[in-house]
Amino acid sequence: MLNGKRILLIVAGGIAAFKSLELIRKLRARGASVRCVLTDAGAKFVTPLSLQALTEDKVYSDMFSLTDESEMGHIQLSRDADLVVVAPATANLLARMAAGMADDLAATVLLATDKPVLAAPAMNVRMWTHAATVANVETLKKRGVIFVGPNDGAMACNEFGPGRMSEPEEIAVAIEAVLGASTGPLAGKRALVTSGPTREAIDPVRYISNHSSGKQGHAIAAALARLGCEVTLVSGPVAVADPPGVKVVRIDSADEMLAACLAAGKLDVAVFAAAVADWKAAKPATAKIKKKAGAPPPALELVPNPDVLATVSKPGAQRPLLVVGFAAETENLVANAIDKRKRKGCDWMVANDVSPATGTFGGERNTVHLVTGEGVEEWPTLAKDEVAGRLADRIARQLGAPRTLKAAE
Repeated sequence: MLNGKRILLIVAGGIAAFKSLELIRKLRARGASVRCVLTDAGAKFVTPLSLQALTEDKVYSDMFSLTDESEMGHIQLSRDADLVVVAPATANLLARMAAGMADDLAATVLLATDKPVLAAPAMNVRMWTHAATVANVETLKKRGVIFVGPNDGAMACNEFGPGRMSEPEEIAVAIEAVLGASTGPLAGKRALVTSGPTREAIDPVRYISNHSSGKQGHAIAAALARLGCEVTLVSGPVAVADPPGVKVVRIDSADEMLAACLAAGKLDVAVFAAAVADWKAAKPATAKIKKKAGAPPPALELVPNPDVLATVSKPGAQRPLLVVGFAAETENLVANAIDKRKRKGCDWMVANDVSPATGTFGGERNTVHLVTGEGVEEWPTLAKDEVAGRLADRIARQLGAPRTLKAAE
C-alpha cells in the first residue's frame, strides 16, 4: 500500500525520537521513500547521520540554509510528499502547530504544507493531560490533523500513564490507513462501526454496563479505514485509543448510540460490534440514591433499551447495503447467532463466545463464527486485529461483488 509513497518525517526533541529510526525501517520495507526534518532538540536524541543512513536522503534542519532554500526551499519541502508525519510530536511542537508559528524549519513546513499531517504525540503524562495540551490537540483535530496514540505505559521520567509514543508498527499502520484512503478496495465507501459498552444511568453516580473493552470494534474501524473506507466510529466509554483516520463519535447510553447511528447518513456498510445494554432504568434518579441503615435496597425498575441493530436493519432507502451484527454469547453460540440474525434482520452475524474462561472481553484474541445467508464460516482463533482485517477483507469482497446478499426475513 505504501509502494512509491513519499513520507516527510519530522523528528522533534523527546526520548521517543529513537523510535523514529525503526519507523523509517518499517516504512522503507513497505516501499515508501522517507525524507527527514530534524529539529535542534531532536538532534539531541538522534543524529542526522543515523537518519540519513536509513533514509538514504539528506536530512533538513536549517531554515536559513542558502543551499537548501535554493535547491529545495521550505515551501517545496512541505509539499513534495504524500504525507507529513510528526513523530515524536512533543508538547512544544503541538503548541506551535496550534498557534500557527513558523519559528523553525519544522514549524514552517507544517504551516506551509497542503498535504495530510499525522502526529504521534510523546510527552510526560502530566504534560499530555494539561489543559493547554488538551486544547491544542482539539484545535489541531478540528483543522484535520490526524493523531495516532499516545499509549499508556512506562516513561523515562519514572511515571506511568498516557503520553508514551505509539510503537513504530502502530504508526506505520496508521500511515497506511491515511494513504490507503484513496486507493484501497473500499475507497469511496462509507462505513459505520459501533464499539464498546453503553452505560445506562441509575443515578448520577451509578450505571448499568458490561465488560466490553472496545478492542474488537476499534480494530474493525481501523481495518476498514486501511482499505480506504470513510469510517464513523460510534463508541461507548473505552480506554482504547482512537483509530487513525476515523471520525469518532463518543456516547454513553443506548439512546445516544442510536441517535448517532441514525445521524451518520447514507452508508454502504454498518458493523455493530458494540455491547449495548439490553435494559435501562425506567426512571433514573436525579440525585444519588442514599443507602439507609436498616432499609432494604431500593427497587430498580428496568425497561428495554432501543434495539440499535434492528432499527438500522429495517428495509428502506437509508438501510446500508451490508449490515453486520455481533452476537456475544455464553452458550449455544452458533444457534443463538443464527436466531439473532433472523430476529434483527441483518445480513451477517459475527458470533463470539464471551464466557469468562475465554478471556474475550478485554482480551487480545477472539474466536468467531461468521453467519451469513449462505451458511456458517468457522474462523480460527486470531488476534482481534487479525479478526478485524479478515472481516474487512470479507466486506470489501462483498461490496465489490454483485448484490447477492440474502438478508434475513
